[in-house]
Amino acid sequence: MKLLLRFALIPGLVAALNAPALAQSKPLSVQMADAFMGWFPDSIVVGNQKAARWDYEQGLMLYALQRVWQRTADPKYFSYITHNLDQFVRPDGSIRTFRTADFNLDNLTPGRVLLMLSQQQLANKEKYRKAADSLMQQLEKQPRTQAGGFWHKQQYPDQMWLDGLYMAEPFYAQYSQLYNRPQGFNDIARQFALAEQNLTDSRTGLLYHGYDESRRQRWADPKTGRSPSFWGRAMGWYAMALVDVLDFFPEKHPERPRLEGYLLRLMKALLPYQAADGTWFQVTDRPAQKGNYAEASASAMYVYALLKGIRMGYLPASMRPAALKGYDGLVQKFVQKTPGGGLAYTGTVSVGGLGGEPYRDGSYQYYLSEPLRSNDLKGVGPFVLASLEREMADELSLGQGRTVAVDTWFNHEYRKDAAGQPERFHYTWDDRLHSGFWWLGNIFREMGAKLASLERPTAEGLKNVSVYIIVDPDTPKETAKPNYMTPQDVAVISKWVHNGGVLLLMANDSANAELPRFNQLAAAFGMKFLDTKVNIVQGEQWEQGEVQMGPEARSIFPATRSVYIKELAPLALSGPARPVLKKGDQVVMATARVGKGTVLAVGDPWLYNEYTDGRLLRGRFENFQAGKELARFLLGQSQKK
Repeated sequence: MKLLLRFALIPGLVAALNAPALAQSKPLSVQMADAFMGWFPDSIVVGNQKAARWDYEQGLMLYALQRVWQRTADPKYFSYITHNLDQFVRPDGSIRTFRTADFNLDNLTPGRVLLMLSQQQLANKEKYRKAADSLMQQLEKQPRTQAGGFWHKQQYPDQMWLDGLYMAEPFYAQYSQLYNRPQGFNDIARQFALAEQNLTDSRTGLLYHGYDESRRQRWADPKTGRSPSFWGRAMGWYAMALVDVLDFFPEKHPERPRLEGYLLRLMKALLPYQAADGTWFQVTDRPAQKGNYAEASASAMYVYALLKGIRMGYLPASMRPAALKGYDGLVQKFVQKTPGGGLAYTGTVSVGGLGGEPYRDGSYQYYLSEPLRSNDLKGVGPFVLASLEREMADELSLGQGRTVAVDTWFNHEYRKDAAGQPERFHYTWDDRLHSGFWWLGNIFREMGAKLASLERPTAEGLKNVSVYIIVDPDTPKETAKPNYMTPQDVAVISKWVHNGGVLLLMANDSANAELPRFNQLAAAFGMKFLDTKVNIVQGEQWEQGEVQMGPEARSIFPATRSVYIKELAPLALSGPARPVLKKGDQVVMATARVGKGTVLAVGDPWLYNEYTDGRLLRGRFENFQAGKELARFLLGQSQKK
């Protein structure tokens, strides 16, 4: 009877629609994210709960919305995230409904979004940091197996579940990176190593759901301690944990290659079990057995891990056809249209656990007994993440094989980081405050390019760079001992451009940038930043900073109509330089073809986070879209290195 009930929640709710009809003007990631916010306009009530509470499904969905915001710069997603979390995070950083004493790894998942908010330009960002600290304090005291593995929960002693790797480790890695805690990465690597050691099946390469070090649980094999079945979503959590942890794991850490190897091994093991329609089954290794079915959350998690792994270079491009087939399977089988014109995501199993009351024995029959749900967040969140990766996949050829480097020599400023230590900031890839280039860097990353920081423009340093960005050269006001442009620097950079390099010069008005020496470089390409200021903005009269795109800008900005660039230094042009963007008679942006290379100059660092992430200008101008179009132009002019 219970097996039949798993279908009872679905009929009548949705109507099937083919993939081309679903893919309307908005990407499916946006359509599904918007549908989710329509289901929960105020707060997220998970499953059969009566009220909102601090929950891992909440954390999963808020992270998915974070990624949609970072892909679109639509501030409504950021507003939704903050509105939701502010219902839980009090001014002192304490978290409503969260109890450290539960020692539940599930409760750590929202910490990733807390850390993101703690890095934004917000008046109350300190409370998010304190809330994240309280989650980290739980992890520091979390009970462990004798081998050092985190218990999944206080109520499940001596047990490691694959689910817990996703719930804890990406947050742990992000926290360790942000607060410069290198010892954390050793511990994270140990958690994955224990999962590999205790849960991997030597015959299939698949991983069992859970492991009981004590062997006391009835579901635990007396010899190995393993649960008896290969549950799809458990391995999905594990795969997502690996690709997300690697976002923060140090490039030169000795355990990083091992983590990448775990991901490759798992995906190789999963691909033979992919069904003809691209999906995977609830109990992964028994697709033909009676009662088994294609399951939506596991399938979406695998597709997300495959596509992201390929994009980041952890997985071979030869897996791309399987990943694309998998995504098409998600859309065809699980994504459906509702009568009101929204979307639904069907076919997600509501839960899967071990032990407890009533007792869950981890058998094949048990996993088939749990009901299915439409719009279960454990399926919706991974589908949104997989959709974002699928949308990025079509752009990867723009940047693959190319490195975009930002200068850290002529602009060389410091501030104190979250731990009170000095850190570089102001137009750096890592700076997520208003002053940084994190958003511009993310645009390049999502187009497949690698990012670098260039300490000084030497011939050796530029050898592997395709696009080089020099921005806002320092005056003594910003840096006690500025590094000024020299004739030797001009010669090296000019030669690099002649040989095919793409150079982006982003100045500032003369009160905030060192222009005389910087102009020695600009002059090599027929350009000069003028000692005057255009587009002065008073207070919040944003319209004073508007620059409308004219016909000459269409070759670079085909769809953008209006951007915000304030207090900029206009350009005088000669020789090969040609105007791209003008405000009245003043040249705002120009380009020059020099030898095999290209130079583009603009009189302001106008694409820093403050004017790109959508929060301040809120749709008044199209800076984010212009940044994407500029990135496409620069990468299109560049050569692979």
